[in-house]
Amino acid sequence: MKHLGDILVEAEIISKKTLERALERQKTEKKRLGVVLEDMGVINEDELTEALSKQFNFKTIKNFAAHSYSQDLLDLLPSEFTMKKLVFPLKQKDSMLAVAINDPFDLETMEMLSQMTGCQIIPVLAARKEILEAISVHYLKSRSAGGEAILVAEDSLPVATVIQMALIKEGYKVLLAADGLEALKLAMTERPKLIITDSMMPRMDGYGLLRAIKANPMTSEIPVIMLTSKASTEDEQKALEFGFSDFIPKPVQPLRVVSRVKHILEMTKKYQR
Repeated sequence: MKHLGDILVEAEIISKKTLERALERQKTEKKRLGVVLEDMGVINEDELTEALSKQFNFKTIKNFAAHSYSQDLLDLLPSEFTMKKLVFPLKQKDSMLAVAINDPFDLETMEMLSQMTGCQIIPVLAARKEILEAISVHYLKSRSAGGEAILVAEDSLPVATVIQMALIKEGYKVLLAADGLEALKLAMTERPKLIITDSMMPRMDGYGLLRAIKANPMTSEIPVIMLTSKASTEDEQKALEFGFSDFIPKPVQPLRVVSRVKHILEMTKKYQR
């Protein structure tokens, strides 16, 4: 079996030099290569999913949140488990169960799925955002089209997932961006009600993103909350003086995120009346 890095180089998604840098970074950060490459901003989630499907010879699936699923099928997997492990049941036939997964390296979850359901698991690769959308619609009963959109710009996948799941539970539609430039594009095309951005990100940091948001008449009224590990009083004051609507320190606490988001949205609505 070819290594993921070799597949990405052969597909001309990344260069050999980029792969070498990623492998060096992987040694110190102890993360999977795909996550390191996403953190570096050189590969997006769809490209990674496609590359993994070739590596493992798995099928892929997109836009499956819009499909219908029986309650019996959904009941095979508890909602908390689907959120924690990022899996979603797609179809059951006889003793086989097709499940959307994001991490083909997670053999422990595969074994747990088999034990929980008594079925042979057929893994189907899907992007993390696609699985979360399906969980939101079918388990949390949150219809994204009706929820207020919040854009989360965060280059750390674990942190972004914590924020996303906390907001989805409250009925919000969550848009994810792995860097400032991607966030700026989404802000212009999707017009979210609020943006949460990390202060430090590839390509464009949180301060650069806020500056660009405020400079564009189409997005200038969108409130922006800063997310940062620098949580001193001076840092908070600097962020607020720069123009951020609020400040959320790391490590992220889901209740705090939800509370700050609701507060800013309420204040924005009062201001617009």
